[in-house]
Parts: sequence; structure tokens; C-alpha cells
Amino acid sequence: MEYNYTDSLKTRLRRIEGQVRGVLRLMDEGKPCKEVVAQLSAVRNASDRALAQMVAENLQQCIMAEQEAGGKDTDKLVKEAIELLVKSR
Repeated sequence: MEYNYTDSLKTRLRRIEGQVRGVLRLMDEGKPCKEVVAQLSAVRNASDRALAQMVAENLQQCIMAEQEAGGKDTDKLVKEAIELLVKSR
């Protein structure tokens, strides 16, 4: 199955990429640890949201494909999605 990643997800990841560059800039400028950690925390939160969005969109695609194929056992797909989220922590 080929996955279609949404533009909003790609935009979110590009924003995270910019945040990481910003953290590196803060480090290069010798900014205090407190500022760097605050920005890294923002990167982590943004990454967690992107991950959740990706899993949710993937789950939706998988459920639709399963239903189109005549399958009705979507419980397994939901469990797999939950496992992905749990493993990511």
C-alpha cells in the first residue's frame, strides 16, 4: 500500500526543521542553556504532534482500504496504530 502524506504534515515537518536550525543557531551564538532547552522542548512537542498526525492519517487510510476490500476487522489496525504511538514514547 502506498501512503499519501498530506501537505499539512510536510509543512509541519518543515517547520520543525526550521526550529532545529534555530536551536543550532542559539548554540552557535552561545545562548544560555535555559533558552536552548526551551526551544528543544518546543521541537519535541512539535515532533510529537507530527507523529500523532501521521499515525492518525495512516490509520484513516488503512481503515478505508480495509473497508473497500470488504474487510471489517479494523480493530487490528487501531491496535497497531496505538502500538506505534506507545513505541514512539
